[in-house]
Amino acid sequence: MEEQIAELTAQVAALQGGSATTNTMFAEVFYYLTIPLMIIIHAGFLAYEMGSSRMKNVLSSGVKNILAFAFMIPTFYFFGWWIYWALPTGFTGSPGPAGISGAEYANAIAWGWGDSAQYMGPNIADNASGVFFGAFALFAATTASIMSGAVIERIQTVGFVILAIVLGSFAWVVAAAWGWHADGWLVTKFGVHDFGAAGLVHAVAGFFALGVLINLGPRIGKFNADGSANHIAGHNMPLTVVGLMLIIVGFWGFLMACVIVPGEAWSWFGDKFSTIYGTPITLSALSFNILMAVAGGIIGAWIWTKDPFWMMSGALAGIISTASGLDIYFPALAFIIAFSAGVILAPCAAWLEKRGIDDAVGAVTVHGTIGLYGVILLGVFGSGFPALQGEGVATINLFGQIVGAIVFFLLGFVPGYVVSLILNGLGMLRVPEGAEIAGMDTVKVPAQGYPEGISASPAPAE
Repeated sequence: MEEQIAELTAQVAALQGGSATTNTMFAEVFYYLTIPLMIIIHAGFLAYEMGSSRMKNVLSSGVKNILAFAFMIPTFYFFGWWIYWALPTGFTGSPGPAGISGAEYANAIAWGWGDSAQYMGPNIADNASGVFFGAFALFAATTASIMSGAVIERIQTVGFVILAIVLGSFAWVVAAAWGWHADGWLVTKFGVHDFGAAGLVHAVAGFFALGVLINLGPRIGKFNADGSANHIAGHNMPLTVVGLMLIIVGFWGFLMACVIVPGEAWSWFGDKFSTIYGTPITLSALSFNILMAVAGGIIGAWIWTKDPFWMMSGALAGIISTASGLDIYFPALAFIIAFSAGVILAPCAAWLEKRGIDDAVGAVTVHGTIGLYGVILLGVFGSGFPALQGEGVATINLFGQIVGAIVFFLLGFVPGYVVSLILNGLGMLRVPEGAEIAGMDTVKVPAQGYPEGISASPAPAE
């Protein structure tokens, strides 16, 4: 009898071990797949911004996007990831995985070359760190690409790269440590909840871009002497619209990566999905709400503008406006919020333009204004829901969401304004007037976007 019990116990242990291995493998594959999906976001930004540029600036706009992606990976590795784990409670350490402090964990990965062996290489026990880092690094790259579109056709490449590093590997990461971490002081003290990063990614990036635009100034010819604005059309609207649709495709990976997966090193519920705060979520609910948000944003923008650019921007606005509460909203409410975001999108962009801000693609409005709109609306519609997992925890409330919105605004706008002001003083922000008039491809890129010698079609014979 004792032998049978022992054998049965061994079988149960083997099954449990196999189940744990399966869960771990699933988590690893899940995050691994979010990375190429989020790279589609950057394919979208690349097409979107090149299409929104005039022919003389197409490749220079593309180069910025490529460099933003490339510089984010190493800089986020060396200090952005450390900030996320080291600063949630302000400027003190926080718990990390495997029972060590967040700062120790971050140090081991970014700086402790010997200690990092337990998190890297083919024989590691930790199957999550690399793919989880990859997802976060792509969030960082997304913030830089958001800023990139606003400043096309007149910013210096090196100055842009410096700004991208400050935004993608510092500013938004502080916002994430404070408001997108179960130990973040905005979460524990004020009940801030931002599941899909409407505030801490989109609003931070949007208002960082606003700070830069104030110092960068408008493109030559954008405004008349009386302050009225001229429309500077990109050279390829179909490319722009397709690029925006690709960003929507990539958003599925972005929002997948906001989920903590069963079996992942930091999972709360074992065999269930959760948010980064430890509160429950299902992929089913996420699917309903994302699709309803995309549709609502498009329809709202179509009713107001009939313009395909604003319709596809409305799809982005629909997702961003609901992102904070995608884990809480019912589909009908997600649709209504997204619809309202689509309606107000173009008027908000026009209001900003009337203040002398030349945002070439509406990034400040789509990501900044709508991002904060979504954060605050969750305080209305999600009030009373737990902000994080546990007993007696802070709950979502309007005051807390407003506090979060203010912090996210400041974490974006202040560094964007200050760093661009310094770069402007050093002559590293804006290209010379002659280069802007001639076209940045001509003076900055050793290639041409379109072959020389293309002429207009000959006039028909009489």
